[in-house]
Amino acid sequence: MAFTVTVKPRSSKPSKRFPLTVELAAPKPTLDVNRQRITTVDKKVPLDTDEQLLTDLGVKSGDQLEIKDLGPQIAWKTVVRILSTPGYFGAAMPEFAHCSFPATENSSSPNTIALVLILLHYAKRELETLFVHRFSSATMPFFNIFKNSGHYWGLSGVLLAAPLYGPWNGAAALKGTRLESDAWLYGWTALWAFAELSNLKTHLTLASLRPKGTKVRQVPRGYGFHTVSCGNYFFEAIAWGAFTGLTLNWAAALFTAVAVGQMYVWAVKKHRRYRKEFGDKYPRGRKAMFPFIA
Repeated sequence: MAFTVTVKPRSSKPSKRFPLTVELAAPKPTLDVNRQRITTVDKKVPLDTDEQLLTDLGVKSGDQLEIKDLGPQIAWKTVVRILSTPGYFGAAMPEFAHCSFPATENSSSPNTIALVLILLHYAKRELETLFVHRFSSATMPFFNIFKNSGHYWGLSGVLLAAPLYGPWNGAAALKGTRLESDAWLYGWTALWAFAELSNLKTHLTLASLRPKGTKVRQVPRGYGFHTVSCGNYFFEAIAWGAFTGLTLNWAAALFTAVAVGQMYVWAVKKHRRYRKEFGDKYPRGRKAMFPFIA
């Protein structure tokens, strides 16, 4: 459906250009660019880059394309901020415990250090999101936020906070145990700090490989990437392993197991994509996430 508009000059003088008649298409529903997934009908090649021409992607004159509505989307930076919130929610738990139980039963070195490490971890995530990360996709499906929030809000927020900050993990309960040992506390904390700083270094490396505003992928090299494709996941796994060792808490162990399992799934996908995209140029012998193992 279309409608016609005729443009006439206000002046009474004759004009070669006017009157001008233009046929305009009627408005049609449109999709935001982030909701679109366009592919070729036969090859199913995703046309998801602004850096190449259609001809570079194998599209010829007369070819048909398919478009798929990916549904409502949410910006990745917003996603990370939402998922980081449980760490700050956990900060309120010691104060709640202080009001509910005698203070002498609640304050202990392990749960105090655990609180600081959690806050530092999520603060680091926020800062990396703002100043470091270069996302290959601007958005993710909106409804995925509920699945991801179940992990962070459920396991890292509610489930992790209560066992860590209750009286069962307070000074009285831990008195005389290895968890009160300075060597134990400082050793695990040092390992956690090493892993977090190494994770930051790998994120800076990955960011340097992708020019701002592009989806360019390059082979990651250097610290953290000599033997694995996803050194960032490897170091984050070490950090959460150190946190679990520090606290010897079942909830921390459960969160770590789920988190490491999910990161391994992501690492395998990225590893396969690297090998497919770069072929013989990709370093042989690299594993997905764990050096020399998998």
